[in-house]
Amino acid sequence: MADLHLTMDPAADELLSRDPFALLVGGLLDQQFPMERAFAGPLRILERFGTLEPAAIADADPEAFADLCSQTPAIHRYARSMAERIQQLARLITDRYDGHAERVWTEAASGRDLAKRLEELPGYGKAKVKMFVALLAKQLHCRPPGWEDIAGDFAQEGFRSIADVVDPESLLKVRDYKKALKQSGAKK
Repeated sequence: MADLHLTMDPAADELLSRDPFALLVGGLLDQQFPMERAFAGPLRILERFGTLEPAAIADADPEAFADLCSQTPAIHRYARSMAERIQQLARLITDRYDGHAERVWTEAASGRDLAKRLEELPGYGKAKVKMFVALLAKQLHCRPPGWEDIAGDFAQEGFRSIADVVDPESLLKVRDYKKALKQSGAKK
């Protein structure tokens, strides 16, 4: 995988760079929560739970897993409900992809196929899929035919989403873009 710089925390970024499941969990947490804190969530889970193996997370006691996700600092503003989604994601990755999260994108035959695979994941709606496809294309060089059509505006050059974050300066530019979008009343 690529050398990602999404959180500005070297340990969290290193985990995202080497662990595809961590990257999917970060994408899941990236909603109604600051981007870099969402993508740092997988490191918090690893530190508290001891592993990010999808099968272990899927099989964990739901209450205990929600408790560890809720510890301060919590992995998300809605830590308990996100813990449930993370376990659902882990179950799907275990059952459908034999625990190999990267197969979601490495085995996609086209942009449309990739979008379909991502939309099957808990917490991955249409907008998240567009952003995640752009992240995969721009930073992991996973570009199945037609990815640009799926990513839409996120495929363009500029600083529009986490897909464009490569350093602290680009993070600020993405934040400014999102703030301007909110002020204008436009949707992401």
